[in-house]
Amino acid sequence: MFAQLTAAQMRALEQEAIASGAVTGLELMERAGVGVVEAILAQWPELAKGAHRAVVLCGPGNNGGDGFVVARLLAERGWAVETFFYGLPDKLPQDARTNYQRYAAQHHVEPLGFPSATEAGQEAFGLSASHLGDDTCGQDKPPFVVIDALFGIGLTRPITGLSAIMRHMDYLSTFPDMNNRRIVAIDVPSGFDTDSGEIIRSDAPTQDPFPAIIPDLVVTFHAPKPVHQTLQTQGITVVVKDIGLPVFVP
Repeated sequence: MFAQLTAAQMRALEQEAIASGAVTGLELMERAGVGVVEAILAQWPELAKGAHRAVVLCGPGNNGGDGFVVARLLAERGWAVETFFYGLPDKLPQDARTNYQRYAAQHHVEPLGFPSATEAGQEAFGLSASHLGDDTCGQDKPPFVVIDALFGIGLTRPITGLSAIMRHMDYLSTFPDMNNRRIVAIDVPSGFDTDSGEIIRSDAPTQDPFPAIIPDLVVTFHAPKPVHQTLQTQGITVVVKDIGLPVFVP
């Protein structure tokens, strides 16, 4: 594996591998999903036994496709999985659309609306992701996982249209013990620039006071990206999973 890859280098490596016939995009997406589940169970061994609960937040691109694979794999383990989709099915990239269709054929997907999530969709996410309605409290709540599969390495602008969801995620990261939750980001936490490692902020920060999702665990693929070094200095665990790509030669 190469020591570190930029977003453009990672995309080029994947595209070259697919063009060569060495692997398909669907195979890479499946391997990524398997890697995320493996990393979750290794990070929190107590989740490897029995059925637990996950809330999966899928976005409009291939990162969302990875999320649908993770949602399916956790459901196959007997987990109670609630999946929210910020995007339009017919606008998804081909491989992500295939995994959306595969998951949606067996499980409910809650549409959030796009490009701005509806108030009803964001409220439904907040209820699911905050354990509201659960009579238990604090560490007595059963542990659950919230998975950020919104944007991955491709984000280049501030997040818009998800203000209530970003507020809910900030609440979860601020009071983890109250909710007994674990936040997992696939590839890159939403709101972070892959290459600079910085949070992408708008010119009017008061309008978007919660610009990024702060996870407990980030699962990336093949090689770390510049952002992951920044995240590790903040105490966030980063796991790199092999998905069978060739070594990058700069």
